[in-house]
Amino acid sequence: MVQSQAFVHAGLDARRAVVCNSAMDHVDRRPDAIFLMGPTASGKTALACALSERFPLQLVSVDSALVYRGLDIGAAKPDAATLARHPHGLIDIREPTAPYSAAEFRADALAAMAEITRAGAVPLLVGGTGLYFRALEHGLSALPDADPALRAELADEATRLGWPALHARLAELDPDAAARIRPGDAQRIQRALEVIALTGRPLSAQQQGPRERLPWRVLKLALVPGERGPLHARIAQRFDAMLADGFLDEARRLRALPGWHADLPAMRAVGYRQVWPHLEGTIAAGEFRDRAIFATRQLAKRQITWLRSELDARWFDPDRPTVGEDAAAAVAAFLDPARRATECASGTFFLPEQIVKMPAS
Repeated sequence: MVQSQAFVHAGLDARRAVVCNSAMDHVDRRPDAIFLMGPTASGKTALACALSERFPLQLVSVDSALVYRGLDIGAAKPDAATLARHPHGLIDIREPTAPYSAAEFRADALAAMAEITRAGAVPLLVGGTGLYFRALEHGLSALPDADPALRAELADEATRLGWPALHARLAELDPDAAARIRPGDAQRIQRALEVIALTGRPLSAQQQGPRERLPWRVLKLALVPGERGPLHARIAQRFDAMLADGFLDEARRLRALPGWHADLPAMRAVGYRQVWPHLEGTIAAGEFRDRAIFATRQLAKRQITWLRSELDARWFDPDRPTVGEDAAAAVAAFLDPARRATECASGTFFLPEQIVKMPAS
């Protein structure tokens, strides 16, 4: 029996050595990067700042509202003191009247990540815009450049008929794309119809081609509440704080800008979309508040639903007292250059975005 157990242990040790040597031969040698994702009001910014004080990280924002200058209070943009202590890339890079696409974000994010890596740090991309995270990680299909004349024509049609009517047209031309795009999402409806007009092919068919691999090895962290109640309470409290801090005055200043109108991409941001009818006098302050809080809850629900598709993300409950230490432990293990040797010796080793457990001897 003793000889049999020794034989089994020797076999396991040999197997572990083979697997570990194979794993080391196939080490992912791309530079490191971290994604910190989560629904709105889940504490992403605070955790990102805390992690950057413990590790050689530099922050890059992944938020479709924070790219715009002037969208500050209503977008929950980090305040000046936070940004001075913890600079974020890709904040305040566009005028609020300008469009900004997922393709532009990917190009800007890759450039920011490369600069951070060259400086010897690790990029930590933090935000809640799932479309941007997905475009960054998986790339985008090769699509035609924007056609200003065609876009102007589509915008004129939308002014006459409304974007829901153009969405109905898209449903006839490309049902798959229309199913993914909300009837009020002017920017994406316009782009889908533009691509179809320029190529004669459905956008959804063109998005199925090969894409570029992200040249970084990524640890994905997701802040996802175990219970919705605390998240909903934070959403309401934060919105009331925004109102107290002058959100309505900020919205009035934006509305007075030349070229500002309700169909701008910046106006799709939650809170700003709901404030427009209040500023026009069509809904009262109380109804505006209720609509904005409800829309923010719906946004959080969509963000959590999207995160469920990120199967390689590590989830952390932001309402747990140990969330900071738990996330820091995950980052420390990911960034430790000696972890593979230690993990192989103990029977556990990391492969890219997964853990494989060997039986203990």
